[in-house]
Amino acid sequence: MGTVGRANRRRGEIEAVINGERRILCLTLGGLAELETAFAADNLLDLAGRFGEGRLKAADMIRILGAGLRGGGNLMDDEDVAGMSIDGGLAAMAALTGALLSATFAGEDVSANP
Repeated sequence: MGTVGRANRRRGEIEAVINGERRILCLTLGGLAELETAFAADNLLDLAGRFGEGRLKAADMIRILGAGLRGGGNLMDDEDVAGMSIDGGLAAMAALTGALLSATFAGEDVSANP
């Protein structure tokens, strides 16, 4: 499952193969606002700090990936995201979540698919 190359890193996009389909993920301003509400964060700094602790629950990953998928133009709700899979299982899903957060908050050139 390699990086597939349609994502625009300058916009904070990453790309991953999920359920056998290439998908773009991006945490847009709307997605970040959605996450602030979901995690009861007062601002983006608080939100980034929460994610920086590295202790995410499965439900947290669903919310983050859901917001990222919707920001990338994928029409789905968190229930759809909860049923998705990627090669590599939970470890790959956690890596994907980390790559999305890094692309958003650190602006690094990261690979979504190890």
